[in-house]
Amino acid sequence: MNTEEVVKKFTAELLRKKNVVMVGLGTKQVGGIDTGKVALVVGVKQKLPLSELAAEDIVPPQIKGLVTDVIEVGEIKLLNDSPDRTKRWRPAPGGVSIGHYQVTAGTLGCLVYKNGEPLILSNNHVLANVNEAQIGDPILQPGAYDGGTVEEDELAKLYNFVEIKILGPSPCSVAKAIVNIGNFLARLLGRETRLIAFAGLEGNLVDCAIAKPNKDGDVDNTILEVDGISGELEPEVGMRVKKSGRTSGLTHGQVKQVGVTANVNVGKGRMALFTDQCAMGAMSQPGDSGSIILSEDNKCVGLLFAGSDTITIANKYSNVKAKLGLD
Repeated sequence: MNTEEVVKKFTAELLRKKNVVMVGLGTKQVGGIDTGKVALVVGVKQKLPLSELAAEDIVPPQIKGLVTDVIEVGEIKLLNDSPDRTKRWRPAPGGVSIGHYQVTAGTLGCLVYKNGEPLILSNNHVLANVNEAQIGDPILQPGAYDGGTVEEDELAKLYNFVEIKILGPSPCSVAKAIVNIGNFLARLLGRETRLIAFAGLEGNLVDCAIAKPNKDGDVDNTILEVDGISGELEPEVGMRVKKSGRTSGLTHGQVKQVGVTANVNVGKGRMALFTDQCAMGAMSQPGDSGSIILSEDNKCVGLLFAGSDTITIANKYSNVKAKLGLD
């Protein structure tokens, strides 16, 4: 009996075992490393100790000479069966649509505390409109892009934000003079390239803001599809992470770089320099800004604020906490 025949013959029997949700042909994993050895792979909702399983529910180490590999895959469900994160939520958990009344929409990261008071955490550009908001401005859930209105959907008021320093032309007269000479020479030579003098600027550590809920009962100290937070952790290269965001829902990734410095387009033709960031692979889309980056065991690692088609960038949570003076 070849391997495919073994799989076909024993699939129904295996699926009758407690916790088993998937059976297929693959390769054996040992300690997270692919051995390359052909195996009958059995997916279970949750891996349990053998002592907690009845004898008939235990997957044997091999079947008809074909080694087995039991992996935890959770509950398998239709991907379009995820919760609607753009609707009105009361109480509102992390991972749903939110925004300053004059912006489109971002993501409610999570509840944080300052002096024991519960507050909503997200980005400056989500809750404070890239420095243009006023303390006390209405915060909508869902955000305006998702149909939220000040009259019906105000969840909170802007409480505080860390200003984003924008890159701008240099006020230095010497630098301007050098640039003017360079541009004059460029014109003489028929070149179209022009120089601009930029001010020296210390990079931003964070893009963050907090809002005070109008009613404590209108917010929930959980994150959609994640549940609660179990602490904090510094990002490290190779760390497995996840996020729960308004647009792309629950996604998983891996920290690719730390100590990242990046020029970020913050809208209206403006650029801002960010330093000491962490970067993951593609695990976000527009509207996911404000999502909390979590470790696999639900510890806060970062605050997602920017990205591209191939990369996601987040502030370190430790910097967010320090800059906002959180408990």
